[in-house]
Parts: sequence; C-alpha cells; structure tokens
Amino acid sequence: MPQSRRHFLFAGLAAAGLAAGCVGGGFRTAYDAPVPADLAAGWRLAGVRVDVPDSLTVSEQKSYLPRADIVWREDPPGDRRAQVAAILKAAATRGAAGLRGSRPVTLELTVSRFHALTFEAEQRFDQAGVHNIGFTARVLDASGAVVYGPTEVEASLPALSGDEMRAARARGETQKSQISAHVAATIAGWLGLGADPRGTFARSGG
Repeated sequence: MPQSRRHFLFAGLAAAGLAAGCVGGGFRTAYDAPVPADLAAGWRLAGVRVDVPDSLTVSEQKSYLPRADIVWREDPPGDRRAQVAAILKAAATRGAAGLRGSRPVTLELTVSRFHALTFEAEQRFDQAGVHNIGFTARVLDASGAVVYGPTEVEASLPALSGDEMRAARARGETQKSQISAHVAATIAGWLGLGADPRGTFARSGG
C-alpha cells in the first residue's frame, strides 16, 4: 500500500476511534462542595505545594490519544512531572490569591491526572479533544496539620483544536494559558472566592 494511502487510512481510523470510542458525558469540573465560607474567610495563603507521584505514567508518544496519566507537550522535552507541578502551582496560587484572613495556610495538591491534548490531535481534529485534569486538594496550617480535605477535584475542560486553536494561538493563547485559567477558576470556586465552575460536558476525546 502506498505511504500516502496508509497515512490516510490511519488518520481515518484514528478519527473514527476518537469519535466512536471516547465520546463522553463523563467529563466534568467537579468537587463535592465548596469550602465553608466562614472557614475560608479566616485563611491567608502562605504557599502552594504540588506533588506529582512517581507512580503516574508519562507518555511522549506522538499519537492522538496516548494511554498515560501525564501527557504534556508545550514545554520543551524534559521532566514532565516538574513541568506539570509548576503549571498547577502557578494556577492554584492565582486561584487562592483572594484568601486574606489571619491564619496562614498552605494549599497542597496531589496530581492524579494531567492529560492534555497532543499536538497531533490538536492539529488533526476540529471541535474535539479534552484537557483531562485531576488532583486531590488539602489545606494545611503552619504546623502541617490538615485543616480541610482531602477533596477530590476534577478540573477537565474542552480542548480547542483545529481552526479554533489556530485562531487562539494567533491571539496569544496556548494550552498552558487555557488550562491554567481553568484550574485557577476551579480552585477559586472551591475556596468560595469565585463563581462555581462545576458542570459536565460531552466531547470527543480523553
């Protein structure tokens, strides 16, 4: 079979698989409930810690939907766990910046999934793809004692792809900026500092 035909067949099968096998109503931004307002009102953010366990799998596979816990491409090749930790630390710090009480607390996130869209999927598909983000959140006081949590948080969002993402990149947006903004809004909502971001969506992707 000629190379061009093999590539066309592979792309067609991949698209069909993405559309047929990975359609979800199961994607969502979710947590059980916001932190009680009277509790959060007493906190002041002293720091954010992010743990990305070594047990999480990482994929550098150039494919449409790698099977791994961590898939991240926009930073240069390197320690993907450290890159993910830096993204989430900055986003969580931004989301929790409104804590202005007297009791210093540290926000601790433990990552369970950070599966962003690959460049192959972003370039090949239109109106498909998901940035699938999950973590556990705890709030600790200055002594290290847990004062709230753990809370399981899902912060998944529809990924832009195809012409939509090309237009977004032309405006200066990136996967990192979009994911960061959504995680920050999710943290702010959980802490009662912003609008409630919880909801579900259906989207081809994983």
